[in-house]
Amino acid sequence: MDYVIEMLGIRKEFPGIVANNNVTLQVKKGEIHALLGENGAGKSTLMNVLFGLYQPEKGEIKVKGKSVQISNPNIANDLGIGMVHQHFMLVNTFTVTENIILGGEPSRFGKINMKEAENNVREISEKYGLSVDPSAKISDISVGMQQRAEILKTLYRGAEILIFDEPTAVLTPQEIKELSAIMKSLVNEGKSIILITHKLKEIMEICDRVTVIRKGEGIGTVNVSDTNPNELASLMVGREVLFRTEKTPAAPKEDVLAVKDLTVKDSRQVTVVDSLNLAIKAGEIVGLAGVDGNGQTELIEAITGLRKSDSGSILLNGKEISQLKPRKISEAGIGHIPQDRHKHGLVLDFPIGENMVLQTYYQKPFSKKGIMNFKGIYEHAEKLIKEFDVRTPSSETQARALSGGNQQKAIIGREVDRDPDLLIAAQPTRGLDVGAIEFIHKRIIEQRDKGKAVLLLSFELDEIINLSDTIAVIYEGKIVAVVDPKETNEQELGLLMAGSKRREEGEIT
Repeated sequence: MDYVIEMLGIRKEFPGIVANNNVTLQVKKGEIHALLGENGAGKSTLMNVLFGLYQPEKGEIKVKGKSVQISNPNIANDLGIGMVHQHFMLVNTFTVTENIILGGEPSRFGKINMKEAENNVREISEKYGLSVDPSAKISDISVGMQQRAEILKTLYRGAEILIFDEPTAVLTPQEIKELSAIMKSLVNEGKSIILITHKLKEIMEICDRVTVIRKGEGIGTVNVSDTNPNELASLMVGREVLFRTEKTPAAPKEDVLAVKDLTVKDSRQVTVVDSLNLAIKAGEIVGLAGVDGNGQTELIEAITGLRKSDSGSILLNGKEISQLKPRKISEAGIGHIPQDRHKHGLVLDFPIGENMVLQTYYQKPFSKKGIMNFKGIYEHAEKLIKEFDVRTPSSETQARALSGGNQQKAIIGREVDRDPDLLIAAQPTRGLDVGAIEFIHKRIIEQRDKGKAVLLLSFELDEIINLSDTIAVIYEGKIVAVVDPKETNEQELGLLMAGSKRREEGEIT
């Protein structure tokens, strides 16, 4: 069998942890090969070894049958290997073309020929159906377009083997469909793709083969046509995984949150939350369903104090909180699992132990008269790390060194441990594997069953339907429908989210 990539018996160690232990990966020409595993299983580490960002302690790498030493990404590029990272490597103030040519600028007589570069980028974009404006500034284009710019960057450098690291984690459902079409177009042109993912549905739809890694060790490689999601999930986590959310019927009580006639403007002073009304009761999960960009992010920012509202009121347990600062809102009884864990959830350069008390570090027993009690902080962190299964070498490990899933579990542990009256969970399972999703769903339901109110924001409609007791649909800054998840489906929700259907009170589908 001829392989374009062979990684044979790879071992990669970090202080206190073996990230890859004797892992083998073999990729055929012209296939989409999935690399499947839990968060923290070692998938990204293995691909960072292939791309030259890490050097393995043991093992051999072959490209098109020849043994190679890939000591840095430039060598990987020369070998025809490109990587689209989960967190994009783009300069926001540069244009698409400037980002793509960065480090390999075409010049004539010492001057960069930008027109020639733009033409080359446009040609590649049109060839692969990427539809990216070469002159657009990165800060002005959507996340999906930024990802296309990253793909263009690898193609511009002549990549024949493309590594996609969790490419759909930050995309809308429509952008995911478009990316799948782009991937198929690339392999039809003779490229080979390695897709790092934990989304079983995507694997079944677009991949040819899948290699499973569990806790740093290779479990095996199977043809997608010979397997199914249940089998893949069991291989990935080492046990049977339930694909349904088990919960008893809700028993809602009094209003915990009451949003009345709320209006919020964005940074451009455009109204994005428009006279919105929403109520969440103790003992219920309200799912907020909507296409990204319809005001849900600004709504949550207004509730948590991260953005000032222009008019209307936000009542928590009957008390007005709209003019309070974020710390006072947090103390009043709101827990917040933010949509962007890196920007609003963690201080990445702090140890994970100190991140566990970001909301409470100034309170007893973590602080006394302004003096931090680090012994108490780390004892508390160790308890949460164990309770919420945060996989880290130690509580003193920097937060940025943890996988995305373990970062998320740390945030959820911190917020749930505070026992808030209202838990706001924004994209709580974004980028997580099925095992972690199952764990987090159970924790959210536990909060509901303890009589807490939960506001769930998710772009995954199956998550909204399975987890929510009530679904509020937001469109252009307004709640256009409030529906019972048992009386709706993804198709109807999709129409409501697009503004093409209105649901009358009492109507049942």
